[in-house]
Amino acid sequence: MKRAAAAVAVLVAAQTAAGTVAEAAQPPARAVAVAAAGAEGGVTAPVRITEGQVAEAARGGAILYPSVTSCLTVTVRLRDGGLVGAHASLFQVPGELRSDRILSELKRKAGSRPVRAVEVRGAVGAWDPSYFVKAIESYGDGEAVPFPQSPDPGGIAAAVAQGLGQPRALVTVEDVPDGDQTVR
Repeated sequence: MKRAAAAVAVLVAAQTAAGTVAEAAQPPARAVAVAAAGAEGGVTAPVRITEGQVAEAARGGAILYPSVTSCLTVTVRLRDGGLVGAHASLFQVPGELRSDRILSELKRKAGSRPVRAVEVRGAVGAWDPSYFVKAIESYGDGEAVPFPQSPDPGGIAAAVAQGLGQPRALVTVEDVPDGDQTVR
């Protein structure tokens, strides 16, 4: 019971921090991605990546991250034009990856292919960079779960770079308002 109460307290604090950041940030203009041209010139829908999942879109494709509220999305832009993405959730969705497992799976999926950029977007103020190393669910009774006092985009970028084995200079972090994200 104590663990559940601690998790709820962390979520409330994270949502409050995220709300403060979202109010202070001017929402960026977002284009709605319709589709990408398929191999035969047809139209294909974006690859949908929900909380705790990792997937890939082929060159010219797009990724849809639905309902990004307290989450972070991590998109690896490959030099060949492909995209590999992960939807990291503050709390584990049953049957999906926890936040401390998502970067290793993203790295595995990207493999040894050359990376052009890594983009992190979402509720930056809700995330402590350590959640990529130790998920909130990993803390036992009596252990203090860290929660962000203020947004830490630099710390998040460093944690993502380290988790993916990429140079820090390739990683950008952007706080975005709640909603769906489409990356092309």
